[in-house]
Amino acid sequence: MAAVDIDMPMEAEAHILNQEDMEREAEGFKEQGNAFYIKKDYSEAFDYYTKAIDACPKNASYYGNRAATLMMLCRFREALEDSQQAVRLDDCFMKGHLREGKCHLSLGNAMAASRCFQKVLELEPSNSQAQQEHKNAKSVLEYERMADFGFEKRDFRKVVYCMDRALGLASACHRFKILKAECLALLGRYPEAQSVASDILRMDSTNADALYVRGLCLYYEDCIDKAVQFFVQALRMAPDHEKARLACRNAKALKAKKEEGNQAFKDCSYDAAYQLYTEALTIDPNNIKTNAKLYCNRGTAGAKLKKLDQAIEDCTSAIKLDDTYIKAYLRRAQCYMDTEQYEEAVRDYEKVYQTEKTKEHKHLLKTAQLELKKSKRKDYYKVLGVGKNATDDEIKKAYRKRALMHHPDRHSAATAEVQKEEEKKFKEVGEAFTVLSDPKKKVRYDNGHDLEDDGGFGGGDFDANNIFRAFFGGQGGGFNFESSSNAGPGNFFFQFG
Repeated sequence: MAAVDIDMPMEAEAHILNQEDMEREAEGFKEQGNAFYIKKDYSEAFDYYTKAIDACPKNASYYGNRAATLMMLCRFREALEDSQQAVRLDDCFMKGHLREGKCHLSLGNAMAASRCFQKVLELEPSNSQAQQEHKNAKSVLEYERMADFGFEKRDFRKVVYCMDRALGLASACHRFKILKAECLALLGRYPEAQSVASDILRMDSTNADALYVRGLCLYYEDCIDKAVQFFVQALRMAPDHEKARLACRNAKALKAKKEEGNQAFKDCSYDAAYQLYTEALTIDPNNIKTNAKLYCNRGTAGAKLKKLDQAIEDCTSAIKLDDTYIKAYLRRAQCYMDTEQYEEAVRDYEKVYQTEKTKEHKHLLKTAQLELKKSKRKDYYKVLGVGKNATDDEIKKAYRKRALMHHPDRHSAATAEVQKEEEKKFKEVGEAFTVLSDPKKKVRYDNGHDLEDDGGFGGGDFDANNIFRAFFGGQGGGFNFESSSNAGPGNFFFQFG
């Protein structure tokens, strides 16, 4: 049967010719795009793929190629849109599904990514790239699960670890970056947290989560007024941002309570200041830097109230939170001095002087070292039972009482062991009185000099009985001393009137 010629309207024929021209032109643009893509000139490639799409908007491969280019430019959200358009045009376009999955994964949408990779595997079960990416998506989901559990348990280091691993597979996920930054802030690693948040804000200045993290870093660095500004800005961008709302409320409450405590301390209302600092410490246990200051402030108030052991504990708590906090070391060292724990005081002052080599800190260290040296000698003030500011009369009264208490004749009926101990105490009382009753020796003793090295009281020739006789010899009254016929040389017995 002979072929029949069909007449076609000129308009339709022209349209077909025009469509063919457009398709040829689009292919030309695509080829040029491919050439730039191979050269890694992705911006030029993007422009030519866009021209191809404009010329022929129903071609799935053009959207697929532009999506690949956008992925290389790290513009994953735009790449995702192109990939989705590609598979809408051709549901069997395997590269389109694969690229859509990769975009979802890069943006942290692991569940959506898994569905895309599963679709590829349905089309081609042996596709090794889809198999690997599917495993990656599962890994991201597992890291997310572990991070959520870690955050709930306040294991922030674990969360940072999980987010680092997840970001290795989902590099463009702002959600993972924000969670990591928040945990870095909670760990006190503020510069790192600030860096992550700032990177996000450079790309999106209205990102409420990043604004919240910036505020959180400032808040934890005790820059509360600036922090509140960021929290307010975050709430302006996202009025329902619960974390920003809570942080803003805590920041304002903490500042107010701390200032109340400081004012009470300035007014010498130390009990009130102590209570206000205690209340402030309950507001936010995560604010390490401010809480370190509050512990130190409470320790200072406690020292004023003579709660020295509690003050030491508070300063120790402050140092645990911030081991660079010089003021806490100084306050604790002073409390150690006041409780005569000189070795601990020296250790704290050494730490301070190593950090800040000032004349004042050097003086404090030397003073503590001197007191430590003195503490290792016999404490003649304790031997006599008087304070270090005792008057001459108080020293004499104390010697009189202790010498009579420990005189060997008073204990002549005791066991040999008791007699030996009392004789030792009697001698120490004599030594103490010899030094503290002599103005020159007392000054040298108070200044830490070793009097025995100076021949201070006669070395081995010291005789407590001579001191006793000299002190009591000219006094009459309620007792006198006579030599006992049974006593050895230098021993005395008491005869009370």
